Amino acid sequence: MPKNFVLSTALKSYEGFGDPRVHIKKFQSMMFFNGAFDPILGRSFPTFLDGAALLGFSKIPAGSISCFEELARSFIDYFAASQIYVHGSDYLSSIKQGPHESLKDYMTQFAKATIEIPNLNPEVHLYALKSGLCPEKFQETIAITKPKMLTKFQEKTVTQMKIEELREARRIEKRQPHDARTSWLV
Repeated sequence: MPKNFVLSTALKSYEGFGDPRVHIKKFQSMMFFNGAFDPILGRSFPTFLDGAALLGFSKIPAGSISCFEELARSFIDYFAASQIYVHGSDYLSSIKQGPHESLKDYMTQFAKATIEIPNLNPEVHLYALKSGLCPEKFQETIAITKPKMLTKFQEKTVTQMKIEELREARRIEKRQPHDARTSWLV
């Protein structure tokens, strides 16, 4: 190891559950950020393993791996069954805005789902977003304006979210007794 190299403790150890590719990517990013190169990657990788993953790694015969890329491939192959199921783009059609769900909550739920979908076509993304909207005035606005790009749709949703927040603030204000709103003046 180089004299000034410090091994980061920011990465959680992989225990054999979840996507091994994600662990490899996080590990590489952290190590490259700290200035590590190939031999250091291979030597420090086991320190970020625990449980079944560490036991599985210890079964690799000494001297059988010549570079980190080879180690990563072997690690991913060994833990391939541990990968979390990834949805396809057709899953997005199952995400619908509830009748009392805010646009902000719907968009957040939708965004979390899209992160898991590799190579998501922007047109499919936009179509599914529009299809899942609750039939209200905003859906009508989208049907009339017909945004053809995700960025245009996002602009419209930001405006609508601000309107919803303003309406909610007004509802809360109306529910408060008059004295509570002006008590700070006394």
